[in-house]
Amino acid sequence: LSCGFPGDKVLEPLKYAKVATDASVSRRKVDGCILGTTSLLSHCLGKGENVALVLRDVGVLLIEGKRVQMKFYYDFLERITGKKVLESAAFKVPQLLDTVLSRMVPIASLTFTGRVIVFPK
Repeated sequence: LSCGFPGDKVLEPLKYAKVATDASVSRRKVDGCILGTTSLLSHCLGKGENVALVLRDVGVLLIEGKRVQMKFYYDFLERITGKKVLESAAFKVPQLLDTVLSRMVPIASLTFTGRVIVFPK
């Protein structure tokens, strides 16, 4: 979806059939999982719950009140940038380390309250 302004990004619809093929499950199962997850996520956010959406092999999207923060797994950033580039960037921009997450860190420890609903279960 694009409004025609310079620099606009085009929103591409999720390719459910490709997701189903890649995950070796039926299209119906993909539809149900995505609908169920988005419905529950919407419900939790509507109630003001803290939510952590775990993106396997990428990181965690943490939503706490009006605060939204993405934490990336170190190995994911290393894969997409290379170890030397990542280390150099962290040296030049120390705030980058605030976005890096170890897989060993409990998700609840990322919140101010220590309470969070983790998706997917």
